[in-house]
Amino acid sequence: PSNESSILYLSMTETVWRPDPEVVNRAQLTRFLAVTGHRTFDELYRFSVENIPEFSDHVLKYLGLRFQRPYTEVLDISYGMPWAKWCCGALMNIADSCLQHDPARPAILWEGEEGNVRTFTYGELASQVRAASTGLRRLGVSKGDAVAIHLPMMPETVVALLAAAEVGAVAVPLFSGYGPTAIESRVRDVSVKVVITCDAFPRRGKPAPAHGVVAAAVANCPSVEHVVVVNRLREQTGGFKWDDLIAATDERHGTEPTSAEDPLLVLYTSGTTGKPKGILHSHCGFPVKAAQDMCFGTDVGPGTRISWVTDIGWMMGPWLIYGALILGGTLALYDGAPDYPDPGRLWAFCERHRVEVLGISPTLVRALAVHGEAPVRRHNLDALRIFGSTGEPWNPDPWWWLFETVGRRRVPIVNYSGGTEISGGILMGNPLLPLKPCSFPAACPGIDADIVDDTGAPVASGTVGELVIRQPWIGMARGFLHDPERYINTYWSRWLGIWAHGDWAQRDQEGHWYILGRSDDTLKVAGKRVGPAEVESILVSHPAVAEAGVIGTPHDLKGECMRGFVVLAPAFTASPELAEELRSLVADALGKPLRPEAVYFVPSLPRTRNNKVMRRVIRSAFLGQDAGDLTALENPGAVDFIRQAGHDSHHTNQPAQDPRHPSP
Repeated sequence: PSNESSILYLSMTETVWRPDPEVVNRAQLTRFLAVTGHRTFDELYRFSVENIPEFSDHVLKYLGLRFQRPYTEVLDISYGMPWAKWCCGALMNIADSCLQHDPARPAILWEGEEGNVRTFTYGELASQVRAASTGLRRLGVSKGDAVAIHLPMMPETVVALLAAAEVGAVAVPLFSGYGPTAIESRVRDVSVKVVITCDAFPRRGKPAPAHGVVAAAVANCPSVEHVVVVNRLREQTGGFKWDDLIAATDERHGTEPTSAEDPLLVLYTSGTTGKPKGILHSHCGFPVKAAQDMCFGTDVGPGTRISWVTDIGWMMGPWLIYGALILGGTLALYDGAPDYPDPGRLWAFCERHRVEVLGISPTLVRALAVHGEAPVRRHNLDALRIFGSTGEPWNPDPWWWLFETVGRRRVPIVNYSGGTEISGGILMGNPLLPLKPCSFPAACPGIDADIVDDTGAPVASGTVGELVIRQPWIGMARGFLHDPERYINTYWSRWLGIWAHGDWAQRDQEGHWYILGRSDDTLKVAGKRVGPAEVESILVSHPAVAEAGVIGTPHDLKGECMRGFVVLAPAFTASPELAEELRSLVADALGKPLRPEAVYFVPSLPRTRNNKVMRRVIRSAFLGQDAGDLTALENPGAVDFIRQAGHDSHHTNQPAQDPRHPSP
C-alpha cells in the first residue's frame, strides 16, 4: 500500500460514536479497570503489555476460571517465545469453567430455519454434557483421542464440544458444508476416532446432506471407529444415534483431569499449498483469549445474549461457544440461511430473542443492504447494543449502512481482527473508546501490537507497515499439528522474537488502526504499491457493484497490473461501458498509473465459509495455475468463472462477461 494517505484513511477521520455515561458504567471493561487499579483504557493497555504475566493473572481471576490444581507460574518462555507455556503446573479442564453458572439461567436459545425453537438452561446443558461425555467413553474415547464435530450451529454442537473437553479428547471442528475430500484430509491428519454429524440440515428450504458426506469421507479413514448421527431433519441414516449416545445410564464419570497446556482443539485454516494448516490450542489458551476479548470488547457478562453468524468450522464458532459460556452469557444460535425466507430473517431473529450483541460480517451486510431499509424497519431492534465484525476489512458503504440504517447511530460496530492462530483478536474496539468508520480504536489488552517496516523498526503514524506482535499472549497457537517447522517459518522467521501476522496496517494521529489487506496480496504497479482492499473499496462505492476482488498479474511494461473482478448488484447489467466506467473510477481516485488493466463481471467471487475473498485463488485461476487448497471454499464453482475469464482474456484481451448479464 502507498505510504500516502489512502482513500480508506482519508474517508474515516471523523469520530461518529462516543460512549455515554450509561454505556461506560455498565461495561465489563470498566469493572476490570477498577479491579486492576487503572483509570483509563490507555493506562490499562500500557500495564497489560509491560506486565504480561501480572495482567494475565488478573484476567484469569476476573473470568472466574476453575482450576483443579492452581498454577505455580503464569508464563514460562524458557523454550523461546514461539513455545511459551501458560498456567504452568495447573490442572484445568475448560468444561468446568463453562458449566459452573446458575443452573436456572438460559445457556442456549436456538432457532432453526424451519422455525423450531429450543432452549437449554445451564443446568440442562450440564446434564447433556455429562451424558454425552459418558457416551463417548462408552465408545472408547479417552484422553488425547480426537473427536471431529461436523454439525451446523445447534445445541448438540455445543454439547459435543464440551463433552469432548470433559473426557480430555481433542475436538476437531469441521465446516458443516465441507465435501468428502475436505473432511477426509482433516480426519486422516488428526487420526480422528469418532465423528459427530447429523442426518442433514436445512438451507433455503432444502436439506443439505451431512451424514452421507461424512460416510463417504471416512470410508478411507481407518482411525474412525464410530460416526454419531444427530437426528436434525429426521431422515433415515446409518451410524450410531446421538439419542443412544446420551441415553440414561447409571454410569457417571467426573471431568477428566487435564493439564492447562493439554491440547483442546485442532482448528484448520486454508493453506497456500494443497495441505491445510492444523492449528493446535490448549485448555488455558483459546478459550481464555476468546472470553477475554468477548468480555472486554463486546461487553458480554452473565446473562448477556450474544449471537454470531458463523459455523463451528470457523474459529468464531468455538470462540462464540467457549467465550459466552465462560462468561455466563446466553448463546443465541440460528441454524439456517440468514436471509431466508426473506431478507428480514436475521432482524426477526434478533427481535424474537432480544439479542444484545450481534456478530455479522461485511459480506453479509453488503448482501442485506441491497434490499434497502424496509426489512430492518419491520423489526424492533432496541435490545441490540453492540455489533461485532470480523473476518475481512470493511468497505465504507456497508459499514455506514449497518451503523445508520440498522443501528441508528446508537449501536457501535466493534471491529475485530486477528485469526485462528491468535485465538481471537490483535485489534479490537470496546465500549469505552470512540469510534471511527471501519477503524480499530486500539489493540487488544495483552497484545503488544506494532506496525513495522522491512527492518522490523516501528513506523510513524500515517505510514503503512506490517502488523506484528512483540510479546507472547495467552491465546497464541501451540504450533501446527505434525509440523512445528512450518509454524516457525510462517510466523516467527522474519524478525527474531516477533510474530509477523501478514497484514498491512496503518495508524492515524489519534491512534486508530486500519487493516489494509494481506501483505502477500500487495500490488506494485508502475513502481507504486497499493493494497487491493483500497481498490476494492473504490469499486464497491459504485452503485452497480455489490462485491469486488482485485489482484495483480504480470505486465510487460508495468511489471504488474491490476485486474478487478466484480459482482453486480441486482438490476445492473454488465457492459464494456460499465467496465470502462469502473476503471476510470479507480483512476480518478488513485491516479491514472493505477487504472486497472481490466474489469471482469462474474456471478460470484471465491470465498471461504468465513467470508474471506480468496485473492490467491482468483489470481491462480486467472493465470491458469494450481490454486492450492480449495477445501474451505463456500462456492468452488466461482473458480470456474475466474478461470474462464483468464482463458478469454489470454485469447482475446477482452474482459469476460457474466453469463447472467451479457453485454448488449
